[in-house]
Amino acid sequence: MRFFEKAFDELTTHELHEIMRARAAVFVGEQKIVYPDADGLDYQCMHAFATDENGRVEAYLRMFGADELPDAAQFGRVLTMHHGRGTGAQLMRFAERTAAERLGAREIRLDAQKTAEGFYRKLGYDAVSDYFIEAGIPHVKMKKALHSE
Repeated sequence: MRFFEKAFDELTTHELHEIMRARAAVFVGEQKIVYPDADGLDYQCMHAFATDENGRVEAYLRMFGADELPDAAQFGRVLTMHHGRGTGAQLMRFAERTAAERLGAREIRLDAQKTAEGFYRKLGYDAVSDYFIEAGIPHVKMKKALHSE
């Protein structure tokens, strides 16, 4: 497994295709969410992802500065193609380091699907809102402070 972090303009066409394929497979195929995935925000994001030996995306997320908090980064479109292998947790730790180094983040924010809340709690995230519905799915806002090492 190889891990990458790239700005949009640094992505190869192959990487971008594999990212969009993975997002469609998980969010549209598995979760049956119908939404405009290509929302224009990708241009402003850092993209963190893990690939297998054939260059297929195994885990992915995008990150960007949180508007209301200058020292925070927002994670979104978080996915893993195979659950229970630890790839998602590895990607989250990799992305947290990337957010600190490349975005100057001291805190991570994300909107977690209710079914993934336990995953994020194990990684040190705390719920900071009541549940709300996004794309027809219950979510909760979560955050984690990053500590300097």
